[in-house]
Amino acid sequence: MTEPLRARAEFEEASGARRDRSRPPAPEPLPHPVVDNHCHMDIADGTGEDAWIQPAEALARAAAAGITRIVQVGCDLEGSRWAAQLANQYDAVLAAVALHPNEAPRLAMTGQLDTALDEIEALAASNERVRAVGETGLDFFRTGPDGLAAQEESFRRHIDIAKRHGKSLMIHDREAHEAVLRVIDSEGAPERWVMHCFSGDADFARECLDRGAHLSFAGTVTFKNADPLRDALRITPRDRILVETDAPFLTPMPYRGRPNASYLIPLTMRVMAETRGDDLGDLCAAVDANSQAAYGSW
Repeated sequence: MTEPLRARAEFEEASGARRDRSRPPAPEPLPHPVVDNHCHMDIADGTGEDAWIQPAEALARAAAAGITRIVQVGCDLEGSRWAAQLANQYDAVLAAVALHPNEAPRLAMTGQLDTALDEIEALAASNERVRAVGETGLDFFRTGPDGLAAQEESFRRHIDIAKRHGKSLMIHDREAHEAVLRVIDSEGAPERWVMHCFSGDADFARECLDRGAHLSFAGTVTFKNADPLRDALRITPRDRILVETDAPFLTPMPYRGRPNASYLIPLTMRVMAETRGDDLGDLCAAVDANSQAAYGSW
């Protein structure tokens, strides 16, 4: 596990989120297939021999629940290479490659940021199965003032890579809403871009939608304290909605804190449909079509 993602897992453990690390049972399958548009199958989601679901098993479990395709997302060079390889191996997988916002300052400190960004660009340019550049963006929760310049430099470089190679842009935004929009306005948004694990309210949703974004909702939309997020979901046009796990993190209720995986998306989709007053099958069909619009056909 890379350092920024290890830190994230350690934070969840320290906060008590890892008391029960057994995998939740499979929910009732969805009536129409959908895409998990943000997943990290390379990160441990359990303990001991059960720490990882191997990709073949993860894909089979997901397909049984109605999640027939997955976007595997890289957060560093190793993870981005792995994502591209996995997408080449499995027809159900597409890849996103990038340096996570919390990875960029670490690389800058060691003088490796430019070289790493060059490799991210090479992965994006050379592999048709790499359809997105991400997750990139800004994270003001984990990175202190000394690392913000490197984060923004990396974000701008990723935007440029996505635009020049015709890839979707997948944005990580943690406590940095205004700064993310400032950079997007400065650089100009790519034709297709996604706010991964959307975390804002209805007003911020409108700002992103006005700039052409798809908004991707994760298990957080099921949390009790997520009323502003559900307000954002309600005002989002049906043709701009995506769904994701961010697995193994952000497991939807009622299993919050246990390992997440793509097969649990039905729990999130049902809450999303109920929140919007939509028919579940109709919303699933829309989300499926939106994923094709965002990333192309599998």
